[in-house]
Amino acid sequence: MEIIGYIASICIGLILGLLGGGGSILSIPILVYIFQIDAVTASAYSLFIVGVTSLVGAVPKYKEHLVNIRTGLLFGIPSIISIFITRKWIVPAIPDVIYQSSSMVISKRVLLLGIFAILMILASASMIQNKKEITHDEDRFRTFLVLIEGILIGFLTGLVGAGGGFLIIPALILLTGLPFKTAVGTSLFIIAINSLMGFLGDVLNYTMDWLFLLSITSLAIIGILIGNKLSGAISSTKLRKAFGWFVLVMGCWILIREVLL
Repeated sequence: MEIIGYIASICIGLILGLLGGGGSILSIPILVYIFQIDAVTASAYSLFIVGVTSLVGAVPKYKEHLVNIRTGLLFGIPSIISIFITRKWIVPAIPDVIYQSSSMVISKRVLLLGIFAILMILASASMIQNKKEITHDEDRFRTFLVLIEGILIGFLTGLVGAGGGFLIIPALILLTGLPFKTAVGTSLFIIAINSLMGFLGDVLNYTMDWLFLLSITSLAIIGILIGNKLSGAISSTKLRKAFGWFVLVMGCWILIREVLL
């Protein structure tokens, strides 16, 4: 199973390179179900893996002028504050057993993985639908909404350890008017700074297995370098739809396993 986990780790970066998001959709199930890591630690590890991998992936995008630093910082700064607060104080404050009765127990693991599964299902719906690519409007830069969106995504990222790429990309296009490819590059930049800042909150609270963490991250980096090379040769629409079905199945499986069984 560990060999499968290490091979699957390459796919974390591959998906990030191809789609500009989705790394945590793979990293958290790999860490929890293949490597048997508890949900809170897995969410922390996911932040580091996705953060470092996204940062490496954003460098070639920046060189191709596909990263809007101004927008990234405007979106990222409130998100950074939100995610750090969430990881440093809110997540540790959640009790291990949130609710218990004679017939039902809601644990911290169930809450975190349940929310993560719901986000996966919601993200899959937007990927599966055959919608035309969202058009951009250069006059549609709405600063206040960008700040609010950054805070909300920072909270969700901090809560479940997901980078939020599939929430960030549509928000960037709709609220800031960025073209799709620039939104993908800027999303990688935002995911990187968000995730690494969230991980900083975890470093202050938990002990990390750095050898394991760096091993998985190295494999994910290989994946994103491959993904960046392949991104121009593979139809993003078909890939997004196929990955959407995979995400939907995984989200439903996690929800059934953690909440219903």
